[in-house]
Formats: sequence, C-alpha cells, structure tokens
Amino acid sequence: MASLEALARNARALANGEVVPMTAAETEVARQLTICNACRYCEGFCAVFPAMTRRLEFAKADVHYLANLCHNCGACLHACQYAPPHEFKVNVPQAMATLRGQTYADYAWPPALGRLYQRAGLTLSLALALGLALFLALAAARKGSIWGAAQGGDFYDIFPHKLMVGLFAPIFLFALLALTLGVRRFLRELKPATSGASAGSAATAEAAHDVLRLKYLDGGHGEGCHDEDDAYTLRRRRMHHLTFYGFGLCFAATSLATVYHYVFGWVAPYDLPSIPKLLGAVGGVSMVIGTVGLWRLNLRRDPMQGDTTQRPLDRGFIALLLLISASGLLLWWARGTAAMGWLLCLHLGAVMALFATMPYGKFAHGIFRGAALLRYAVEKRQPSPLGLGAD
Repeated sequence: MASLEALARNARALANGEVVPMTAAETEVARQLTICNACRYCEGFCAVFPAMTRRLEFAKADVHYLANLCHNCGACLHACQYAPPHEFKVNVPQAMATLRGQTYADYAWPPALGRLYQRAGLTLSLALALGLALFLALAAARKGSIWGAAQGGDFYDIFPHKLMVGLFAPIFLFALLALTLGVRRFLRELKPATSGASAGSAATAEAAHDVLRLKYLDGGHGEGCHDEDDAYTLRRRRMHHLTFYGFGLCFAATSLATVYHYVFGWVAPYDLPSIPKLLGAVGGVSMVIGTVGLWRLNLRRDPMQGDTTQRPLDRGFIALLLLISASGLLLWWARGTAAMGWLLCLHLGAVMALFATMPYGKFAHGIFRGAALLRYAVEKRQPSPLGLGAD
C-alpha cells in the first residue's frame, strides 16, 4: 500500500511539473555518473557509458535504466582515477548494484514480497524449498506411495499427473503474471527517457543477440571481467552461459515432455535416447557446473565490485538452481530405489520454490537487463538530443 501511495505522489508531482524525489541510491548513481560524464575515459567499455553521454542530467528513469544496463563487469572501477580512496569515491559497479537491488523491489508485484526476499534471499529460498519438499513427502507418506513406488520407477505412482499440474500451474502462472507486470512498468518508465521510439525488428534482434551472447560480460575488450582482483577473466561469463543455457535446456525438456503427453499421448518417465531425457541430462549437468562456479565466484569476489548486502539474494537463487539440477540428476540415478520418492519430493519442492521466488530474486535481473538492452538498442538508433559524445 505504501508503494502505491508513493507512486501516486510521484504521478501527481510529475503532472504538476515538480521534480520527483530520488532515493539515496538513485542520488548516488546520479552523482557518480555526473563525474563520469565529465571524464569519459571508460566510454568504450560497455553500453552504460555511450548511453550516459546522451544525457547531461540523470533523473529517476535515467538511473534505473543505466543501473540495469550495467553488467557489473568491474572494468570501469579498475580503470577509474577517481575510485576510492580518492575523495570523489567513484565506484560505479557498487553504486549500480545497490540501485539494481532497489529496482527489483520497486517494480515487484506485489511489492511486499520483493522487499521480503531482498532481506533474506538465501534463507527464504532454502526454507521454502525444504518446507514444500517436506509437505509433499508427508502427503505422499500419508497416502503410502512414497515407499511403495520404489520398484516401479514411475513418478506418477507417487504423485498423479493431474496433481502435479494442479500444484505447479498456479505457481507458474502467478510468477509469469508478476514478472510481466513488473517489466511492463519498468519499460513504461524507461520509454520516454530513452528517445520514446518504439522497438523495431533490428533493435529487438540486436538486444536478443547481446543477451544470448552475454556480450557485456567481456569487459568491453573481450578479455573478461574482474572478480577477486584486477586480473581479467572470462570465468564469470562462462559460468553464466553454462547456467543460462542449462536452464534453457531443462525448460525445453519439460516443455517437450508436455507436448509428448498432451499431443501424442506418450506418458513420462522417458528413457534414453528420448529427446526430453537428452535435453534434461545435458541441461542438468550444465547447470550443476555453472551454479557451482557462480557460487565460488560469489564467495571470492572483491567486495568493492558489488553490493555485499545483496549476496544472500544472489546465493539464494544460485542455491535453488543447484538444488534443482542436482536433485534432478540424482532422481534419474535413483529410479527404482527406495530413495526415489524422497528425491522426487525434494526436486519438486525446489522447482516450486524457484517459481514462487522468480519475480523477486536474482532471476529478475535477466529480465530487467534484457529490457534495458532493448531500450539501449532503440535509443542508439536515434539522433542524440545533445549532439555530443559517441554519436
């Protein structure tokens, strides 16, 4: 309710020609970008700095746009002559990361859930996953199916297909609705601040290309990001690719299995060499490697290169993805054993927890960053309103 009241106040202020008040995180990003705009040493590093040069002042929509355009590669921090301990204290990656975390909560629907997840991301993710898994295990144990299905290896002997659909469909549809409402508000705010032009096919294709390649995780020069020190490394980009495409393959496996079930009447479980099994196996292994790598990088990363208060948020998302992929692979191995029922409950609980937290956690950063890249691809095709900088 408080968030809605704040939006109403801001709308009235805009209608009356008043300046919309900015938070401390927004003000700090605007301050640092004003210094960067006078220096422009980092202009070729990533999309943030060419977009910055199209502005002389930075309003709320501008800093939200630029913060989500930032990929937190750390290159500008190590190149900056005004970085701490200089009195200007310019640390763009850290300021942007702090503001990004605020935008996830600001655009979340409903807002209260976004704020809750920000405060205790890791604890909430694991508690929700384990709580849902325990609930499913108790339900199966009461029915008696958690023990008796070990020999058959058929998941539907434990949880009927209609029950699984009834459990997952509402959570998935809620997550999809919440993400859609959040990103729609975000794009509505960004469009006037990024030329106001609509996205054409060329801009959309470029944005999709940049998202799929994770273009701006190369440090702007192709040698990679900075993690624990000032050395260049492509580890972060590679671990993101493994996690991202692994998740995509697992989602494709589930989607194809749905087509098999409803269109062709081919009921799970599937065995090798079926396409859903191949996609799920490759995707699961890729996710395990990627999430373990991202967890290690998160633990070792220099605190100057991000907002340490958001690490529980990051680790909660990584932990859920690791739990889903590892339990899925173990479930394949444990089919027909006494462990199958318990692993199925753990796997399903983790998947449900991921979907339930998806609009409020680290998953949202991919959606908002993609939206920011789309607006950047549109804006760069328009004449600069200043006639300065990279144009």
